[in-house]
Amino acid sequence: MSETTHPFPGAASQEAGWRFDNTYLRLPEVFYSRTTPAKFQNPQIAFFNRSLATEMGLDPDAFATPEAASVLSGHTIPHGAEPIAQAYAGHQFGNFTMLGDGRAILLGEQVTPSGTRLDVQLKGQGPTRYSRRGDGRAALGPMLREVIISEAIHALGIPTTRSLAVCSTGEMVYRESALPGAVLTRVAASHIRVGTFEFAASLADREPLIALIDYTLRRHFPERPDTGNRAIALLDAVISRQASLTAQWMLVGFVHGVMNTDNMALSGETIDYGPCAFIDAYDPNTVFSSIDRNGRYAYGNQAKIAHWNLARFAESLLPQIDANENVSIELATASLAAFYDQFNRSWLDGMRAKLGLFTEEPDDLSLIEELLQWMATNKQDFTNTFRSLDPSSPLPHDPSIMAWHTRWVHRLGNQPQSAEESRTLMRRSNPLVIPRNHLVEEALTSAGEFQDFSLVEKLLEVLRSPFHESDDLAAYQLPAPKDAAPYRTFCGT
Repeated sequence: MSETTHPFPGAASQEAGWRFDNTYLRLPEVFYSRTTPAKFQNPQIAFFNRSLATEMGLDPDAFATPEAASVLSGHTIPHGAEPIAQAYAGHQFGNFTMLGDGRAILLGEQVTPSGTRLDVQLKGQGPTRYSRRGDGRAALGPMLREVIISEAIHALGIPTTRSLAVCSTGEMVYRESALPGAVLTRVAASHIRVGTFEFAASLADREPLIALIDYTLRRHFPERPDTGNRAIALLDAVISRQASLTAQWMLVGFVHGVMNTDNMALSGETIDYGPCAFIDAYDPNTVFSSIDRNGRYAYGNQAKIAHWNLARFAESLLPQIDANENVSIELATASLAAFYDQFNRSWLDGMRAKLGLFTEEPDDLSLIEELLQWMATNKQDFTNTFRSLDPSSPLPHDPSIMAWHTRWVHRLGNQPQSAEESRTLMRRSNPLVIPRNHLVEEALTSAGEFQDFSLVEKLLEVLRSPFHESDDLAAYQLPAPKDAAPYRTFCGT
């Protein structure tokens, strides 16, 4: 979340460090609905992110009081905040629908001491005009799940929304069973999505789309040169960030799980942690979501789906790219064609780093693909295999991988960097720990059923240093037991 304030005017006055501004409200009102947050009688803070609070310019100690839970649950609105629900549309599993914040309220934008502008959103706060007969509530387990995975993604160096706090509401939410309710305080560079532009493009009036293009460029891409075609400038900038983001997911074995267009943030951050998970045994066809029966959002499909989503984004911009529709389509198609070049470059550079390679050679791709094929055939753990690579000792005594190992060692010898430099590059490119699915579920069960948050806290402590070796990490490196049932995740709505 590196976007800085640019030409937006001042922020609201301070309260426990809050410095709210509300530039999104300067867009046409069709993009949002003012909302009165729900009131919870007995909110309690279940998780609070002190380090993130400090980065935001908040005083962590000010959130150690009972009154803090009232603010973080939405019961009390901080000075300067103006609660709204945002309107947007989206393609969900390929089908277009009108959406909007059905259970989330944007309080405003916190302006940090460094000048960074961050959305502060309450998720699970209650129904809005966009709830579509939903109750607008969230359960404790899915909100803590977002904390765990988003903090892990952040520690891995991947752009993401962050989790400032989770408050239990003291009320139950009803899904297949009664579950303890909760509100997540989510922090993001913004919540502008591909779906926001799809919504704007669906309107008869073109002025909102023009305003949204200008606003998004100013907020997220102020450094972008004005080429005279602002729509193409925005499209190119978003394509670049999404290509990099998708490659970074793939390099750590992350499966987003629900890459609908309303879950693609134009800031280039990972957003919405519903049916996401990390792969154990490498298999590009891995799907975790219980509702993704055809593998649309499988691990190996993520680049293809990112490109598909960006094509929908490009379609929403067509009216502003050029007055001539054919010219618009030609220009947008040319921009979209750059996605795979950028994704492949990011992915290949990342894979080279995972293998300790500083230089480039034409056969590097086949070297990487040979290793991945061996991993898939032999159901090898993705994270542990890369972390255990060592030029001085081959992987398990399999003739095919021993031949690969010899080839890899020869490749390392072709570069000027020393063996120790390669090992250092590999250690900082291959994490020791990821959020192992069975450990995440164990921690969430303990928190949800027994109100014991110690496993969540310990897991977070480990995940915040994913590249650092320690004597007590063995239990966090093991994949699920071989007799465990296939892992399934849910959207948490």
